[in-house]
Amino acid sequence: MIALQCGAAALVAAVFLIVGDRWDAVSAAYGGLIGVSMTLLLSRGVALAGKMPDLRQSQIVLYAGAVVRFILVLALFAIGLAGFDLAPLALVIGFVAAQLVFPFTALGRRGGRTQT
Repeated sequence: MIALQCGAAALVAAVFLIVGDRWDAVSAAYGGLIGVSMTLLLSRGVALAGKMPDLRQSQIVLYAGAVVRFILVLALFAIGLAGFDLAPLALVIGFVAAQLVFPFTALGRRGGRTQT
């Protein structure tokens, strides 16, 4: 999953480098890295929740992780846009491209069929 997300982010950054400029490519790569880092945090949280003996504790870990990831995404977007003055559209497209790996990977694992 991480490799696919990195590949998607790199592809989007390469497209922005070809059609735009370096700063657009850097912005897209930064957005992709936000998505990859959130996936790493998610996998860490799921692993931690899986080790919990109590279902309630594991749910708390997962919900707390979701809140932390949401806040981190907002903070990293703010740092990228306000602090580094990155290109907003390229940043968002890089992030979305990395996140779109999730549904496409899920479709590939199911063979494109819906479960009944």
